[in-house]
Amino acid sequence: MKNEILKRFEEVFGGGEGVKAYFAPGRVNLIGEHTDYNGGHVFPCALTIGTYGAARKREDNKLRFYSMNFEKLGIIESSLDELVSAKEAGWTNYPKGVMWAFGEKGMKVPGGMDLMLYGNIPNGSGLSSSASVEVLTGYILRDFFGFDVTNQDLALIGQYAENNFNKVNCGIMDQFAIAMGKKDNAIFLDTADLSFEYAPIVLEGAKIVIASSNKKRGLGDSKYNERRSECETALAELQQVVQINGLGDLDEETFEKYQSAIQDDVRRRRAKHAVYENQRTVRAVAALKANDVALFGQLMNASHVSLRDDYEVTGVELDTLVEEAWKVEGVIGSRMTGAGFGGCTVSIVKDEAIDSFIEKVGKAYQEKIGYAADFYVVEVGNGPVAL
Repeated sequence: MKNEILKRFEEVFGGGEGVKAYFAPGRVNLIGEHTDYNGGHVFPCALTIGTYGAARKREDNKLRFYSMNFEKLGIIESSLDELVSAKEAGWTNYPKGVMWAFGEKGMKVPGGMDLMLYGNIPNGSGLSSSASVEVLTGYILRDFFGFDVTNQDLALIGQYAENNFNKVNCGIMDQFAIAMGKKDNAIFLDTADLSFEYAPIVLEGAKIVIASSNKKRGLGDSKYNERRSECETALAELQQVVQINGLGDLDEETFEKYQSAIQDDVRRRRAKHAVYENQRTVRAVAALKANDVALFGQLMNASHVSLRDDYEVTGVELDTLVEEAWKVEGVIGSRMTGAGFGGCTVSIVKDEAIDSFIEKVGKAYQEKIGYAADFYVVEVGNGPVAL
């Protein structure tokens, strides 16, 4: 890929002098969904698929962007003097947002660049192509201009850009998992205080398989922000009767004791998901450490049921993929992953069952939904690198 993107860079922007190549992964969250903005735990890992970038500094303030995924758009020009979010700027809002965020944090980007990207994350799949682009951009800026920031800072800057430039109220998980990824490990992250530990993913005789529903969705225009505000209201109601900073501070028993403080049944179910999902995540990591992959799988399944019934973010596409997966022998666990409303499922599947899993689930999905799903057998990879 490195050679391919450098060659294409030369063709599009002219000359190969001073061009450097980079990679930032995508991520998948194994369990702990919609907990990251509720002060709970998440358990994501970086993948070996992601975003490749080739970049070169310029002597002026001009920004020139090109994506090998959207070649019809050609070169999109902008400038460091006009770092504003605009609908017509499309995907370039993500790198521009990070440049803007560096400036907001007192690190003004001193010069322009030519930037070419190629992503092999399925677009709109929920594997965090936007966060991958954000972390990649931050990594390039640090490399080019020597900014004194850690990988964890790059995650926070990426989230800040997404929240304040692109106006998507996302939590920290995606950027953190990408910036801090470690091969063959997932990250057990407490989103309340960003304390984390790496936990080895040892799936002897099994693999992680991602199924993309191919239903397009955008975080900003989904019901994502609505779910966040329902949880914020539920939290405020609970805080009248119990001292907590986030829903993640409660265990199941304490929630059951105080849940009547939440005035509305829908909000009560949203809060229940946040509390129970957080506890499931803690138990799932303990199961993995104890080499109990079967229990990990059961908790994945329970996570999906909660996301379907209490949080209501799955939809017919994701439910079909998961419910068909549960029928296949050799599937240890399966659930939706990401924000929901389309996107992907993540399954742990025994090696000998992978082919029949893809065939059976794919066939049932095509018959019911009317178009195909795509399947990816993935590996757990490292964070961003210069190639």
